[in-house]
Amino acid sequence: MAYLLSDNETKRLQEKSLEMYKFFKDFCKMHNLTHFFCGGCLIGAVRESAFIPWDDDIDIFMPREDYEKLVAIFNKEANSNRYFLQVSEKGKLTKNLFATICDSETTFIKTYQADLDINHGIVLDILPIDGCPDSKFKRLMQIKNALFYSLYLIGEAPKNNGKLVFLAGKILLSLVPFKSLRFKIAQRNKRKMTKYSLYDCEFTTELCSGPYYMKKKYYSADFKEVVYLDFEGIKIPAPKGYDDYLTKAFGDYMTLPPEKERICHHELEFVDTDNSYINYKGKYYFNGGN
Repeated sequence: MAYLLSDNETKRLQEKSLEMYKFFKDFCKMHNLTHFFCGGCLIGAVRESAFIPWDDDIDIFMPREDYEKLVAIFNKEANSNRYFLQVSEKGKLTKNLFATICDSETTFIKTYQADLDINHGIVLDILPIDGCPDSKFKRLMQIKNALFYSLYLIGEAPKNNGKLVFLAGKILLSLVPFKSLRFKIAQRNKRKMTKYSLYDCEFTTELCSGPYYMKKKYYSADFKEVVYLDFEGIKIPAPKGYDDYLTKAFGDYMTLPPEKERICHHELEFVDTDNSYINYKGKYYFNGGN
C-alpha cells in the first residue's frame, strides 16, 4: 500500500527542503558554484512565488563543471553532520543517476530505494546539465551513451518505456551479471556522454533525468545567465530563459493540472520529518539486506 502524505507532512517536507536549500545556496556562493531551480519548484517560483501546494521537494540544475566540483568537495567542505551528499559509487549504489543532498535528521524512504542501506533523509536533488553536440550522429551517440549509463548504473530495466525497451534492458543486463563490471561500463559511458560543455554548444540537455528528458534540448544561452525570482520569501536563481525551458519540458506550465493530478508523484514507504531514517533500518528499509 502506497504511503499517502498528509497536508501537514507535505508542508513540513517543504519547510525542511527550503531549510536545506538555504544551506546549499550559501555553500554554492562560498565556492562560486552556479545553480538554478528547475522542474516543479521552478514552476512554483514563476507561477506562485512559492511551492506548488502538492510539491514535496526542490530540484536543482547545475552545469556539469560545477556539479562535479560540488560532488568532489561538499562532504569535505560543508562542515555539517546534518547534510550529506550522496551519489552512486562502486559498491554503494543509490539507484539515482544524479547526486542528492540528504537531511540525515529526517526520514523520506522512496519505494525504489527501500532495499538499500543508504541515507534515506529528505533530499535535495542535484541534476547536472550538459552540452548537446551539433552533429546529429554525435547527439545520437550521446543519447545512446546516456541510456547505457542509466541502465548499468541503476541495474534495472526501464519499466515505463514499453515492453520492447524493457526486454532489451533485461537482455543487456543479463550479458553483464556482475555489479562491479556494470559500474565500470556506466562510468565509461558517462565520460563519453559528458564531454560536451553547455558553454561550448548551442544547446544543452539533462542526461540524468531519465529517457524522456534526455531527448529534450534547450538553448544553452538560456542557462548562461541567472535571474532571481521570489520564492517562499527568498530570492532563488533561475535560468534567464526559464520560460523556454519550462515550455519545452512541461508544455503549458502556467495552467494548473486537473485536480486528480495534484498529488505527490513519489512512491514512498515511510516519512518522518522529525526523526532520523536510522531509527527505521530493518523496518521500512534494508529489511533483510540486499
